[in-house]
Amino acid sequence: MTPSWKSYLHSLLILGRISNLPTVWSNCIAGWWLAEGDSIPLLLILCGAATALYCGGMFLNDAMDFHFDRQFRPERPIPSGRIPLSHVRTWGWTLLSVGVVPLAFFSLNTLGFGIALALSIVVYDAFHKSISWSPVLMGLCRFFLFLMAASTGPEGVTGFTLWAATVLAAYIVGLSYVAKKESQSGPLRYWPCLLLVAPFVLAWYANAAEFARPTHVMMLAAGLWIVQSLRKTYGSNPPQVGRTVSQLLSGIVLIDLLALAGGPPHIAIALIALFLVAQLFQRFIPAT
Repeated sequence: MTPSWKSYLHSLLILGRISNLPTVWSNCIAGWWLAEGDSIPLLLILCGAATALYCGGMFLNDAMDFHFDRQFRPERPIPSGRIPLSHVRTWGWTLLSVGVVPLAFFSLNTLGFGIALALSIVVYDAFHKSISWSPVLMGLCRFFLFLMAASTGPEGVTGFTLWAATVLAAYIVGLSYVAKKESQSGPLRYWPCLLLVAPFVLAWYANAAEFARPTHVMMLAAGLWIVQSLRKTYGSNPPQVGRTVSQLLSGIVLIDLLALAGGPPHIAIALIALFLVAQLFQRFIPAT
């Protein structure tokens, strides 16, 4: 039976994990602003390219996980027959290509980071089920995304930008290790939670003097969000890993907010709005 267009569209939204797109856009805004970006049209092009790369990667993720999902997650769009595997592959490779092409209009550095991001995405999709350290590859994807965004600004990639990208990657690695428990059995590990603290360490040291107070407020808000997210897994029986991961994913926006603690109010408002949008999207489309 041929799926209806509504079912097809809904499957695309699920496969693309569109509820996580606000976190992609916040990464772009953070990297762009740290590099003193001042062109809104260029920022929008950057966000469009990042959106295509992210969704393309998510499509390929399900396409490459087809055999696993057919056995263990038959409710997913592809094994349930709501969308053909060939269509998902076509969407994935097309979006990855569409995402890389406009980056050539920024600079060779931006294009280089975009290609590195695309390659990291493909390697993660191909091997994340077969290697135990796949969360490191996921962290590398966000690392290159952040640097890709920073390379579009006049200042380019600076030392602080590298540190901001590194602690963001550490947060993603910790989050991803927690997420692996959605599909794996075994005892819960506590050490991944330590990686979630990395952005707080950088924010504490980097924002002193007049920026100390707003930084402390943002650290408190982000810290409370992370703690209450982790409680759903580490303080609940049975563990609600899916809810923890979904909330930690939307918390990526708060990590970007920490990196911009000394930034102008309108940037902070934009990121807070993206955080709320991520929460809204998760009501309709699963984040994982």
